[in-house]
Amino acid sequence: MSIPTPHIEAKTGDIAKTVIMPGDPLRAKFIAENYLENVICFNNVRNMLGFTGTYKGKRISVMGSGMGMPSIGIYSYELFNFYDVESIIRTGSAGGIADHIKLKDIIIAMGASTNSNYAAQYKLPGTFAPLADFGLLRKAVEAAERLGINAVVGNILSSDTFYDDNPDANRLWKKMNILCVEMEAAALYMNAARAGKKALCILTISDHVFTGEALSAQERQITLKEMIEIALETA
Repeated sequence: MSIPTPHIEAKTGDIAKTVIMPGDPLRAKFIAENYLENVICFNNVRNMLGFTGTYKGKRISVMGSGMGMPSIGIYSYELFNFYDVESIIRTGSAGGIADHIKLKDIIIAMGASTNSNYAAQYKLPGTFAPLADFGLLRKAVEAAERLGINAVVGNILSSDTFYDDNPDANRLWKKMNILCVEMEAAALYMNAARAGKKALCILTISDHVFTGEALSAQERQITLKEMIEIALETA
């Protein structure tokens, strides 16, 4: 396949080596407008907005991924394999699972367990463990420390189901010390591994599965800024 791809209309050179990837394309627009300089829009296909600019003199792109592993699977695959992107940093919200995880916590996903069948395509003779790139992970932890933000590092769940028919599913994952649940990181980590590239997922806890607590719109905006700043400093 050549570029433009079916899902990204950018030309060669339009996209930086590092892409920050929130799920919501409007959040990508927010990051570009509020944090980047000399911004150009490189993608409007399906309204999955993508922008390239500079942050503290470094060229960075930001683009939405959509919801779920099939969606981020498509976009991250094309970025890694057709646009020569080296690193993708996902920024998103998540539901807390572990008891010690609270609203507004920042989670850096060292690993991404999953109930998805995404890895079946690789025909592996066993179970693959999707992991973050250690270099990016270390940079993110150091960036959080510099910014005075407490970040929790550990294993998360990337789920194919938002509304799970099994009422015990989250309780069973909790037994394995899963910190939180989201819907994209495992596919991103697998695509990066297969392409020989780098990936990291940074999350904000916006609600808790077991307590029912949830951030207000104003609280969500403030905590998302912390996550965005860690991602930009890591990039």
